[in-house]
Amino acid sequence: MNIRRGIAAEAQQIINFQIEMARETESVALDRNIIAPGVKAVFEDESKGWYFVAEVDGVIAGSLLTTFEWSDWRNATILWIQSVFVNKEFRGQGVYRALYEHIQEMVNASDQFVGIRLYVDKTNADALKVYQKLGMDSEHYGMCEWIK
Repeated sequence: MNIRRGIAAEAQQIINFQIEMARETESVALDRNIIAPGVKAVFEDESKGWYFVAEVDGVIAGSLLTTFEWSDWRNATILWIQSVFVNKEFRGQGVYRALYEHIQEMVNASDQFVGIRLYVDKTNADALKVYQKLGMDSEHYGMCEWIK
């Protein structure tokens, strides 16, 4: 398995992943006319985030997006993991684990980054189990949001 930064030529695959992820996990139908330029915007402006992909035998098995949160308390950046998707045929094979460990190694190797955060739908029990297995906890902070 090869973990690497995604490239703009893979935007269509990532768009498809995001549409499927939203449908599977939250029964939400994303509008391709909104998500497509949203994904492409990340490739056009790295300050928005970075996509990472997991490749198995030249096939993109999964992807995730990292975005940045500045922490004045820590004087460093926390990476947020978002938009996680593993293609059905590759689930249970350690794809997310490999992506996560790649991000964790990146954080450990850099003074710029101090930690990793993500949010998960409370009803997504499978995802919660995976994240807890990797040593993440959801006991310290709750998340509140307001979205227009």
